[in-house]
Amino acid sequence: MSIGFWQIAIVVVLVVLLFGRGKISDLMGDVAKGIKSFKKGISDNTDTSNQDTDDKNNSNSN
Repeated sequence: MSIGFWQIAIVVVLVVLLFGRGKISDLMGDVAKGIKSFKKGISDNTDTSNQDTDDKNNSNSN
């Protein structure tokens, strides 16, 4: 038993009727902001850890 096109279409229509287009749009915007924040946090963390490693290497060579 596989999921067909009509079953997916019915589920999409029900979700839109229950939540409305505006609510779904707001939700997707919040998800996008969360992803951007996560990526920024990861890149900031990576930059900080590289600086810590460089600082340790410089203090050991002095």
